[in-house]
Amino acid sequence: MPALSQPALPAGIRYLPDRFDRAAQVALVEDIRRVVEEAPLYTPAMPKTGKEMSVRMTNCGELGWVTDKERGYRYQATHPVTGKPWPPIPQALLDLWQEVAGHPEPPQACLVNFYSETAKMGLHQDRDESDFSAPVVSVSLGDDCLFRVGGTKRTDPTQSFRLRSGDVFVLGGEGRLAFHGVDRIYPGTSTLLRNGGRINLTLRRVMN
Repeated sequence: MPALSQPALPAGIRYLPDRFDRAAQVALVEDIRRVVEEAPLYTPAMPKTGKEMSVRMTNCGELGWVTDKERGYRYQATHPVTGKPWPPIPQALLDLWQEVAGHPEPPQACLVNFYSETAKMGLHQDRDESDFSAPVVSVSLGDDCLFRVGGTKRTDPTQSFRLRSGDVFVLGGEGRLAFHGVDRIYPGTSTLLRNGGRINLTLRRVMN
């Protein structure tokens, strides 16, 4: 499936294919393994219903995005299971932010989502932050996924394209609150992760 054509994307949205080469991807996976050793992956639950999400997640940085039945979507400084502070964001991701974010302040949170071959993520906006002046910077590692992005209204038309390992996607400017999601994973399309699957890393500035 062809990539989205740049003119069709809202201002501030950028697709950077192959931003990380294979060696850099391997190094980044090792960084994330160290994060997961300190802050284990867990299964989050939707607000109110308590329905478990199909992804497992963790975080690194000053703050981490979490969700559960009782308190809903939020950022907090500690892991909801271990109660420990999140580990620091790897330097390679801080360097990426400095290169592509166009924002003077560093990211405060990096959400780590692990997608198994059956996992998906419905269309949503990243709007739990109090500061929308900074973009959301997303990194794909592992198996390909079918990614969908639209406008700032749920009813806006969407476009789909295939994200591959090493790709970077930036939601900023007019596209900062664009609806986006992952419709499916393509199992066995990458050998990066030992047991398959996809890791998505999203760097965010939470507050001024």
